[in-house]
Amino acid sequence: MVFFSDIFAIDPTVLKEYGALDISVVNDLPLFIDPFLLFGSDKKEYQQLHQHILEYVSFLRSKSNSVNSGELSAWFMFPEVKQNWLGYSKVGNDGRGLGRDFANNFSRSLNLIFSEESENISSERHIEKVSLFQTGIGRDNISDFTTNLILEYLLEYTQHFALRYLSENQRKQITIPKVRFDYKLERWCPKSVVVPFFDGDYILLTPRDILTKDDTWINRADLNDSYYDTVDIIDNSRLRAEINNYFLKSLPPPKLTKKNIPKKRTKKEKNAAIAKVLSRFPQLLDFYIKLKEIRRRSAKATSVSNVTEIEKIFVEAVTNLLGKLAENTDFFASKSAGDSFSACLKRVIFLKQVIENNDGYRFFYHKGEPIKREADLQIIFRLTWYSTKYDVNSEVNNGRGPVDYKISKGSKDSTLVEFKLASNSQLEQNLENQVKVYSQANLTKKTIKVIMYFDSVELQKVQNILKRLGIDVDESVVLINAGRKGKDSASKVKTPRK
Repeated sequence: MVFFSDIFAIDPTVLKEYGALDISVVNDLPLFIDPFLLFGSDKKEYQQLHQHILEYVSFLRSKSNSVNSGELSAWFMFPEVKQNWLGYSKVGNDGRGLGRDFANNFSRSLNLIFSEESENISSERHIEKVSLFQTGIGRDNISDFTTNLILEYLLEYTQHFALRYLSENQRKQITIPKVRFDYKLERWCPKSVVVPFFDGDYILLTPRDILTKDDTWINRADLNDSYYDTVDIIDNSRLRAEINNYFLKSLPPPKLTKKNIPKKRTKKEKNAAIAKVLSRFPQLLDFYIKLKEIRRRSAKATSVSNVTEIEKIFVEAVTNLLGKLAENTDFFASKSAGDSFSACLKRVIFLKQVIENNDGYRFFYHKGEPIKREADLQIIFRLTWYSTKYDVNSEVNNGRGPVDYKISKGSKDSTLVEFKLASNSQLEQNLENQVKVYSQANLTKKTIKVIMYFDSVELQKVQNILKRLGIDVDESVVLINAGRKGKDSASKVKTPRK
């Protein structure tokens, strides 16, 4: 049982019609709440939520000049709301939340960023502006902050679903601390709600139409990409000319080709010049935000596309993949067979068989293109481990460098698993370093390296690397061919594994 619909025996279409995401209760899905989707929505309740966020930001701004340590903790610091099962954890749903570093950075930025002058440019304040200006505040911080400030709405949204669709033994009344802010008392207050309850904790549902992936609608990378469009909407011709002149002066002299022809400026050079312009003309941030407000309709379309992609990859594809794996009952029966290395290797071999011989390769494609982000593939691999008595930990760093997964049963039985793509430009360096450190630590037999490739060119690349490193006949190196049948001749080529 991996997804909310599995756990509570709910038809997935019921969740979709309600507007909620069918979350995994095994691992976070790589989505988060984008506050701009609240601002740009046609729904009044979302617009009110955005105003509520701004009201609280105004309160923080009024206090930021003289806030003490206790007030900083009470007003600026928040736990991660892990019960929505959204974020970037590769194992489980635990995150760092908004600690003292965020609180200090955020409080120092408020008066500078949300000045009266800037508010005359864009139509509204946007908390995402903090991430454009202040280093150390990223998209996950903005999402966590937004989630905490709209937590009361999310709890009521979840409670309505639980009371309507779940039986009494599937839900529980609990009291959640720090849900509603009382501006008279200047403190956060708890709230009692009835919510889905599973495995000792409550579960929070999130509307699909406020979610996105990769980055918020307002973000620094997009600011760099939209720089020229941003400058173009500046109605003050003098300011626009000053910015253009300063940008050109901030660029380094162009490098010349062998024929003394100036080369095009690199993206890195342009971004460095943009950073200097922003430092000299911080109001440019507000014109960028104004541009994003003008293009607000595109934010909704992008969100729909992002959520649909995540559902295709991590919900539909994983559900089908698990169905294929379940046909071979040994896959899940292997959870207690032998030591951790045997169990891991057995599962990986079953996974390889399903992908290569039972149409499992189809689940690693979206819109006809292969999934070539290792993070996505690693999450898919993690979701296949939902039925196990072993402990599954991610990004373990025991002094020999981080690994993708550590599968263990007790302190004396553990196996490290690396899940890599053949297309990774650092693959050889990664494998070479690991071969050295694991050999020195006598851990080679406790490490499994899974490499997925999509065509014959990638296969040849991997075979050459393994041969150079002397691990081309190592049983702990497993190659998986995810190339589409009928198009990929590499499926006929033997892998170098025993």
